[in-house]
Amino acid sequence: MRTVTFEQKLEESKKILNQLLDPDITLEESLKLYENGIKEIKSAQKMIEEAKVKIELIEDKV
Repeated sequence: MRTVTFEQKLEESKKILNQLLDPDITLEESLKLYENGIKEIKSAQKMIEEAKVKIELIEDKV
């Protein structure tokens, strides 16, 4: 399984946002894109939280 980086998740979120801004998108397509976008953002937020914990652990060791 390929590991997706925070930056890749952010880039995917931007792509989804641009697709959602298309005035020709159908309601069904927009709902699916929105769902995928929320998943990407939540996953990226989790990565940020994990990084914060790692930073705190490193700072505690120093």
